[in-house]
Amino acid sequence: MPNENGTRKPDWLRIKLNTGENYQELKRMMRAKSLHTVCEEARCPNIYECWANRTATFMILGDICTRACRFCAVKTGMPTELDWQEPERVAEAAEKMALRHCVVTSVARDDLKDGGASIFAATIRAIRKRLPLCSVEVLIPDFQGNWDALRVVMDAKPDILNHNVETVERLSDRIRAKAKYRRSLELLRMAKQMQPNIPTKSGLMLGVGETIPEVLQTMDDLRAVGCDILTIGQYLQPTPQHVPVERYVHPDEFAMLKREGLARGFAHVESGPFVRSSYHAHKQAQSAVVRGAAAIGAQGTAPVASCGGAATAGVGVAKV
Repeated sequence: MPNENGTRKPDWLRIKLNTGENYQELKRMMRAKSLHTVCEEARCPNIYECWANRTATFMILGDICTRACRFCAVKTGMPTELDWQEPERVAEAAEKMALRHCVVTSVARDDLKDGGASIFAATIRAIRKRLPLCSVEVLIPDFQGNWDALRVVMDAKPDILNHNVETVERLSDRIRAKAKYRRSLELLRMAKQMQPNIPTKSGLMLGVGETIPEVLQTMDDLRAVGCDILTIGQYLQPTPQHVPVERYVHPDEFAMLKREGLARGFAHVESGPFVRSSYHAHKQAQSAVVRGAAAIGAQGTAPVASCGGAATAGVGVAKV
């Protein structure tokens, strides 16, 4: 089926639907604990694969975002929810799944003074209390440039700090509501300055009108602020009201961009049509080596859960 500008999805973007028992069980658990998943809210294309493999993406701070980014399917409005018991419920779910690596994200909460940073920190600590050996990755919004809020998160010492630039600088203002490309870079720089030993990560979506030279420049910009891990995926238009897909990027081009990223010094690059920020996060955590240190994240092949993703086409899932 063609999208708004008549571009048809190529064969390599076909998804196998799997709604078996693992999928149903995970869905029941999320509803029972009143947890939101970015898999559902952001209409992630990997939900069937990930949930069938007992993989989930949890989204904290409610399911209503204060921003209206033109690529994102998460509901927009004025949130009414601020649940201080949510960190404990996320930790309970992580414990029940016996996770070794957990990814936590949120909607943007510009209505809160700290943008929800305190809930992020509480969630990190709650998971660590129940699962001391579980590594925790957070995918955060920009907190409107509130670096005191960022410090609250960094002081909780997540194992990986993720913040997506989403697209190239030229397109950022058109695609990302209220977010600023340079502010995102500054957030990543400040995070590294606050906690030099914590790996930082960012993500890009392709297919919204960017050029390859612009993508390479974005890689250079990210490396200049010390970003360690990069994810690159295909943008898929969630509804006709969202920005249309300009082109579908061939898998060979994603492979080329992975080589370019690694050549620029990223410790790990996940690049492919279905890649989202948290997709295979456990593998990223295991394989990335930062500043010559030991591999990041969970060891072995234990299950991993991806907990949510700031409503983005670059958001996805990892193993539980």
